[in-house]
Amino acid sequence: MKRNIVIAAVTAAALIGGGTATALATTGDDQGSARQAATTQLSNDDVRDDQDDAGDRDDRDDRDDAEKTVSADVTASEAIASALKHTSGTAVSAELDDEDDSAKVVWKVDVLSGDNTWHSVSVDPASGKVLGAHTDDEDDTAQVRAALKGSSVTAEEAAKAAAGKGVVTSVDLDEDGKDKSWEAETRTSAGAEKDWKVDLASGKVTADRSDAQDDDADDVDDQD
Repeated sequence: MKRNIVIAAVTAAALIGGGTATALATTGDDQGSARQAATTQLSNDDVRDDQDDAGDRDDRDDRDDAEKTVSADVTASEAIASALKHTSGTAVSAELDDEDDSAKVVWKVDVLSGDNTWHSVSVDPASGKVLGAHTDDEDDTAQVRAALKGSSVTAEEAAKAAAGKGVVTSVDLDEDGKDKSWEAETRTSAGAEKDWKVDLASGKVTADRSDAQDDDADDVDDQD
């Protein structure tokens, strides 16, 4: 009789608190059952608190990335120009990214030299100074050369063209598929991202339809 009263009290307390509790009725200590129920309630609350904290951290990280992007004094086109002064060749991509997963953000510019050697050049987003460079191994050199053959728009010019759509955070050569182009990503001060295609011959900027279709597909999956 006493055990039933304890279980009812614990269950009622859990329901009032908005959580759930599991009380195990045993022939042993009534207080032990009550303690187990209370511990279950606390554990559920701890899980929810951890999930909320994780979500808050993700939001802060997104805001920090957006602030780093819009606060960069050196634009994508300027970073490319600086990298090419340091390492001669053809700029194939530029991206504003964390350096070695650290808190420091730099421009990373990939340059293909005349002897088909790939160079990764790091550029300070505040001063435009080259911080360092190293060689990379890439296996798509032939594809890149073929895509750029006859092209009249450089990566630097593509970045300038896309800058009219927002702060350019990356520009990269899309050498796959039938329609070769420069791909540029822009970001607003609020953190909204959008992808664009820049024509290799005319420099015309259009919305990346494939990216929009991918977003629509993701939305459908989320609803399901």
